[in-house]
Amino acid sequence: TRAVTEIAGEFGSGKTQLCHQLAVMVQLPEERGGLEAKAIYIDTENTFRPERIMQIARARGLDPDQALRNIFYAAAHSSDHQMILAEQAKQLIRQHNAALLVVDSVIAHFRSEFPGRENLAERQQKLSKHVADLLRLADAYDIAVVITNQVMAHPDIFYGSPLKPAGGNVLAHGATYRIWIRKGKENVRIAKIFDSPYHPEGEASFRITAEGLADL
Repeated sequence: TRAVTEIAGEFGSGKTQLCHQLAVMVQLPEERGGLEAKAIYIDTENTFRPERIMQIARARGLDPDQALRNIFYAAAHSSDHQMILAEQAKQLIRQHNAALLVVDSVIAHFRSEFPGRENLAERQQKLSKHVADLLRLADAYDIAVVITNQVMAHPDIFYGSPLKPAGGNVLAHGATYRIWIRKGKENVRIAKIFDSPYHPEGEASFRITAEGLADL
């Protein structure tokens, strides 16, 4: 299916934890909710933790070393490098039965390389191409693409949260499913689906534990 899922939230909300979990879960056999497949992980903010992967894998009864080997990891050093890595992912998908591509986070390099309003048009144009490339990957190879997004403050909002996902209309229209994660009390996180072609708005609560994400 041609789908890109965006996970937005503040720093520490659990976006990266969720990506780690997905990179392990995709390896599980189908009867346990997985795809018996490998994952590709593009890391733009140095947040990937191999020891966390091994911890989650162990809790799921997988060989932790093998689980780590089943994730093709790459650190993206710039927005250009990030786009090249997404292009190179095609080869890995074809050769190695990869069914998940994670980009964590999709917007970090774009925001730091194109600061200020005067660079906004150029940034959005480039970001638009990157998101379109990811959509094409999802479509051509029938893989799940998950991107994380940062949040930005809109101080002119008087009611509700002043925070909204970064990336403007490019990500709003580019992502098929959009999920917002916020912190609750006592290590609880609330994930809200706020944009989907098929699902009504809904929320689910979970906790981040040593073994990974746990439903409440």
